[in-house]
Amino acid sequence: MSDGVEVRVTTNGPLTVKGPIRLVGSDGEAWADVPEGTVALCRCGRSKVRPFCDGSHREAGFDSAPTLEAQPYPW
Repeated sequence: MSDGVEVRVTTNGPLTVKGPIRLVGSDGEAWADVPEGTVALCRCGRSKVRPFCDGSHREAGFDSAPTLEAQPYPW
């Protein structure tokens, strides 16, 4: 186990990011109000608080459980 950042792909849900993170917006500015600890980032695109997850994937029926074998790197 590393003391660095861990990004986990959850089954049919968000990306969870655990560790010290710095979230930078599309304008290049760092967000000052990112909670410490674990942050859930939306993958389904339905969240009303993007980039954070609000659980909308459940109602939307988001279906994605990528694994290394099923989703090799595209590059």
